[in-house]
Amino acid sequence: MQISVVKELAAGETRVAATPETVKKFIALGAKVAVESGAGVAASVDDAAYAAAGASVGSRAEVLNGANIILAVQGPAPDSISGFAPGAWLAAGLNPFGERERVDAYAAMGLEALAMEFMPRITRAQSMDILSSQANLSGYKAVLMASNAYGRAFPMMMTAAGTVTAAKAFIMGVGVAGLQAIATARRMGAQVSATDVRSATKEQILSLGAKPIFVENVAGIEGEGAGGYATEMSDEYKAAQAELVSSHIAKQDIVITTALIPGRPAPRLISDAQLASMRAGSVIVDMAAESGGNVEGSVSGETRQIHGVTVIGARNIAASLPADSSALFSRNLFNFLSAFWDKEQNKPVLDEEIGNAVRLTQGGKVVNERLLG
Repeated sequence: MQISVVKELAAGETRVAATPETVKKFIALGAKVAVESGAGVAASVDDAAYAAAGASVGSRAEVLNGANIILAVQGPAPDSISGFAPGAWLAAGLNPFGERERVDAYAAMGLEALAMEFMPRITRAQSMDILSSQANLSGYKAVLMASNAYGRAFPMMMTAAGTVTAAKAFIMGVGVAGLQAIATARRMGAQVSATDVRSATKEQILSLGAKPIFVENVAGIEGEGAGGYATEMSDEYKAAQAELVSSHIAKQDIVITTALIPGRPAPRLISDAQLASMRAGSVIVDMAAESGGNVEGSVSGETRQIHGVTVIGARNIAASLPADSSALFSRNLFNFLSAFWDKEQNKPVLDEEIGNAVRLTQGGKVVNERLLG
């Protein structure tokens, strides 16, 4: 059983899918591990560290030759991988909805593509969930990005020259990223409020010392979709939410938006008119910019000035913390494969629940129900 780790070729991608820690663990299971030369350099892991952990290090062609399992952070371009064993697995973040042609190509190549972002949100899969591990770091870094762009201090300061008032931060979307953003903004001394379409998140917001901002008196709106994700809201709820946000956002200094709906464009949370109501110098970090954006006018990978407000279209925030994000991502992959490792066959054998959830292609075909519907 050969596990091969390839170097990320996507622009701006600094993470790596295995670390010396997980290499050692895979070898302890009985696997051979091959790592492409330079794969971990951007994450502060050199080739010597992989070699010391027991991996063989070589060129992309050498590493992929005979590979049974290919590990990556982002799905590699089909024309960049070859020489792997028939029926080899590819485990990575594959962006199945956004890169459907690439998924079809994997099927044609005979790969069994496993989309780690399709990991079901069940208790036993928590340690395998790349979305949660990466979002946790991204929520933290989003607040630092806002702080860096903000022309004032976050905490209240009492000085001989007078008082500096605390910044007001508003977190929109209270998933993993939102919760970490709340905690980080609080630690930095901001006055924090937060909102979400899921009413169950009120207690989480309060537990972190922030103020919940929720639509009231709109019956039957819970916003809880399958697997704990948010779903589309009714028109009545959207109108009530827009009115609530408009009155609240005008008073905020920092806004972090995190709302995503799997398989669909990110919901629009902040309109141009709402941006215009904010005071000059305010900062918004749109964490959903890559999926279309929560903020009108935001552009993925760009920082724009709109009505005097700095709008940061965040792109792949986790890659700005490559050492920690790689460590967590690689543990997610190890936890996934090791949980199903069959010692007699010396390979992982997926069960039906998780296997059917993450498997995109098999036997030359696209087989995942979420892509066939």
